[in-house]
Amino acid sequence: MSADRPGPGADLHGDIWVVDRVEGPVAVLIRDGDERSRDVPLQELPAGTRPGTVLRVPSPGGHPNWSAAILDDDARRTRLREAEETLARLRRRDPGGDVKL
Repeated sequence: MSADRPGPGADLHGDIWVVDRVEGPVAVLIRDGDERSRDVPLQELPAGTRPGTVLRVPSPGGHPNWSAAILDDDARRTRLREAEETLARLRRRDPGGDVKL
């Protein structure tokens, strides 16, 4: 599969990409589903893009149209809540104390 073809996280509104980090003027994005990464100039992304931002990016012809990307705050909140629930579940399983080898 090409790095620019729609991934498993694609739907009618485009691929879902998450901003992993920002390195100066470049955002490092990870595509949902196949975890392919792309470096994209921040100026090509919506205002307010920062680490953790979830973007829906249309990919006509299999090429991401970064300038048409939209912020998906509902998906970001859902992912954050799921991560917090997972951490809470793991903490409940942790017996605490020192690890014995």
